[in-house]
Amino acid sequence: MRYIPDFFKEKLIDEYGNDLFIEIEEGFKVNRKTTFRVNTIKSSKEEIEKELNKNDITYSNVDWYEDAFVLENVNESDIQEMDIYKEGKIYVQSLSSMIPPLIIDPKDGEDILDMTAAPGGKTTQMAALSENKAHITACEMNMIRMEKLKYNVDMQGAKGIFIMQKDSRKIDDFFKFDKILLDSPCSGSGTLEINDIEEKYFTEELIMKVKKSQMQLLRKAYRILKTGGTLVYSTCSILKEENEEMIKNALEGQKYEIEEIDLKNIPTLPTSIRGTLCVKPTELYEGFFVSKIKKV
Repeated sequence: MRYIPDFFKEKLIDEYGNDLFIEIEEGFKVNRKTTFRVNTIKSSKEEIEKELNKNDITYSNVDWYEDAFVLENVNESDIQEMDIYKEGKIYVQSLSSMIPPLIIDPKDGEDILDMTAAPGGKTTQMAALSENKAHITACEMNMIRMEKLKYNVDMQGAKGIFIMQKDSRKIDDFFKFDKILLDSPCSGSGTLEINDIEEKYFTEELIMKVKKSQMQLLRKAYRILKTGGTLVYSTCSILKEENEEMIKNALEGQKYEIEEIDLKNIPTLPTSIRGTLCVKPTELYEGFFVSKIKKV
């Protein structure tokens, strides 16, 4: 199928207007460049640059994250043949999905929950950002996905991570965390590629199903977050009903503040909650939503 489903097109035009819809549609058509981050547990930006230069790989850096790279003349399959990939010195990851761990800003000794951790990109990024000094609990309820999470944690040399095969909605309310990352299940509406959209999978029913899970996960996250703690809620969707509206509905009546996300030079879409970030799909970025919520 080489078109956007009518119901999705109508939603996007209703939320963003026709001009922005055309830009979003263009973002779905392009072939996105391969991006990765340096695993600073095992390597450094300088070492990776040296290896890329030695192999005549052209790249560009990302001004808001010094450890992120954009590959210009090779793709993911090419980089997977290199030792720096096989040894876990880099992690192939979309630029958009690198944002939530940066916003969490994990610190030495903090108790952090990753509610939907597999395959482990954000989990291991948080470990690297904290120099393996944060205490991270990583939940994944699916056995196969949990094994992938374990593999990536080991490959990246991440320490201080307690992996649980558990639906994080069922964590005992007795437990409390300093920070929680909820990269929620979603429709994936920000990551679509027009040539790959399958109408039988991307449906209005899918959106309704994931919204139910998002509501439950957000409410659980708020309950087990310490007062004064930080909750980063993110999705790879650009639909407001999964993002800003979900926050408003799930946390209605609760005491919280939205803390502003201030990252420069990222293509964005307008949001209805000041301080939240909705990344526009482009050649470099997947469509993505990120919010930073403080429990007060």
